[in-house]
Amino acid sequence: MTALPGSRGEEQRPLFDPGGMFWRVNRETVLMLGGGAALLSQIAHPLVAAGVHEHSGFRQQPLRRLYGTITAMQRMIYGPRPVALAAAARIRGIHRRIHGHLAVDTAAFPRGTPYDACDPELLLWVHSTLVASAIDTYEAFLPPLSASEREDYYRESKIVGQLVGLQPHQLPSGWDAFSNYYRSMLTRNELEVTPMTRELAEHILYPPVSWIPRIAGDVLSIATVALLPEAIRERYALRWSERRQRAWHIAKRTIRRVLPHVPHVARAGPRVWRAERRLRAG
Repeated sequence: MTALPGSRGEEQRPLFDPGGMFWRVNRETVLMLGGGAALLSQIAHPLVAAGVHEHSGFRQQPLRRLYGTITAMQRMIYGPRPVALAAAARIRGIHRRIHGHLAVDTAAFPRGTPYDACDPELLLWVHSTLVASAIDTYEAFLPPLSASEREDYYRESKIVGQLVGLQPHQLPSGWDAFSNYYRSMLTRNELEVTPMTRELAEHILYPPVSWIPRIAGDVLSIATVALLPEAIRERYALRWSERRQRAWHIAKRTIRRVLPHVPHVARAGPRVWRAERRLRAG
């Protein structure tokens, strides 16, 4: 791994620039609405889906896995340097335990194909879904980023890629290269929705959690489908009716109107404002 921001005398400072785009975009709690879309995109890759299916309690607790991903990301972005590095080390440790063989045939991968969560190609796909989902969700509710802001966001996102195990040369060099990679993956036959993937997807779209009110679950489901890239939505054959489109339009319009009036500190989670408070304290 190449040298990361920070020095020995700055252990309590975060790895990421508090004035940078990665900090600014990811501090918005509304990005959580894109979590389901990122997960559905990730498991559209059969080898990723196999790892999730065989090595996690995802089917029983899908929201716990999503929360775990968000928590790990926030620790890496907003935690003091030791906390961030420990979170990354924990992720790498989990990945080292996830390996096996594909149980079904797909267009690109025959049955018995080995999978390994440390495989750079799988790591890059998962990382790319998080980057793309974050920007798509941010721009659904907040002003779109400029070309230079996207470039800055992606440049900082490469730090996360390295933290979870990718080497610098394994990451697209800049935003344009990343966009080309991501768009090409959406059309390639490596992505295929298998029956196992559909089973996992049901738990993302309709999590088996009794405390979520039905209306909240419906809103989350609509947001998840709306924020999916169209190519992924089509692979899942997810219904997108005019009624759902109208509901999504109303939800976006409402959130866009409300967000500017929400206090800055209230738009972020507790890890973010604790980090900002530490920085103000010097």
